[in-house]
Parts: sequence; C-alpha cells; structure tokens
Amino acid sequence: MGKRTRNREQKAKKTSNRRMLYIGLIAVAAIAIVAVVIFLTQPGQNAIAADRPNADGMSMGDPNAAVKVEEFSDFQCPYCGAFAKNVEPTIVENYIATGKVHFTYIPYSFIGPESVRAAEAAYCAADQGKFWQFHDVLFSNQAGENNGTFSDGNLILLAQKAGLKMTDFRPCFDNGKYTQQVQDDFKQGQDRGVTGTPYFFVNGKGPIDQNSLVTSIDEALAGQ
Repeated sequence: MGKRTRNREQKAKKTSNRRMLYIGLIAVAAIAIVAVVIFLTQPGQNAIAADRPNADGMSMGDPNAAVKVEEFSDFQCPYCGAFAKNVEPTIVENYIATGKVHFTYIPYSFIGPESVRAAEAAYCAADQGKFWQFHDVLFSNQAGENNGTFSDGNLILLAQKAGLKMTDFRPCFDNGKYTQQVQDDFKQGQDRGVTGTPYFFVNGKGPIDQNSLVTSIDEALAGQ
C-alpha cells in the first residue's frame, strides 16, 4: 500500500471519528434538553398543597394574629425545600388556618445568581396574586444549585406552569423590576443576623432554625 493511499485512509478515518463524536455530542445535548422539558412539565415530586389562608403577596394568615412569623429562605436551598414540603403544611393547618399566626416569606438569596433571579420572579408572581403557587412550583422542581434549573428560560417555563399571565410576568421579570428589592431583602437578613436558610423570626425574635420554630410559636402564643 502506497504512502499516499495510507494517508488518505487515515484522513478518512479521522473524519469519520470526528463526525461520530459530533453526532454523539448532539445526541447527548438533545437528551438533556428533552429531560429538562419533561422535568419542567411534569408535576414535581412531593408537590406542595397550594391552599394558603388569607394569602396576600408573600404573606398568609390573619394580619391581626397574635404571632408573626417571618421566614428567610432561598429557593435553591434543599433544606428550605424540605421545610416547604414537610413542615409548612402542618404550620398552615395548626397555626395559620386557625388565625393564630401571620406568616411572611422573605427571600434570602445567598446561594447564587439563580437564587436571585428566582426571587425576582417570585415577586413578579406576587404582583399577580400567585406568589404561593409559584413558591410551590419552585420548591417542587428543585434539582441542585446553580446548574441551570432556575435559569431565566426555565423560570419562564415554571411561571407558565404556575399559571401566571405571561404578558404581565415577562416585562416584570425581563426588566428587573424587583432587582433592588431582592438585594434589600438580603441586606435585611444580614442586618438581622441571618447566616443561612431557612431561618425564622417569631414576633421579631430570632433567628430561629426550623427545629425550634414550633416551640417558639407555642411559647409566643402562651405569653401573648
């Protein structure tokens, strides 16, 4: 076999290998895109009940309740997600629905840029009276931190999933209407001693971790 023939065969082999590599990369990317679409369009695991008594913006419950609870939370935080799914429904049932507690969610977006954008989107949802629906969709669709789950594009899909009116949501979200508000929330948390999430204040006292929350609420009710 001549040298020229061998060179042609080697070149053809390299071209074929390169083509197969490109096809493989395209296939992997396509699978990833399909997986994200399926993930965002299916009901989240352990979906959270959306029933919130006297919901008003990022608060719920009787504003004249004897006990006021504030939650500082990050939408990417897995512990916050666990609280929303496993603990908050019991607090809603036993304390908020019974008129004993007024509860307010405050974004403390410290994990990364996706936390910040999720919080901005949540404020835009609150403009439509759908903060808690969007809150539930976000926590039900957590899948790691700063990996694109809460990218701008995916947050828009999740907003649709939460039933938001996109002609109002998109200008609010795209133009950064609540960028400063989210920064102010973070500074408020820092000024009040919040160092992680979720942390709580009960009638202004805290920060309190979620393991102590129910005890602190009961003590506040007993001393009202």
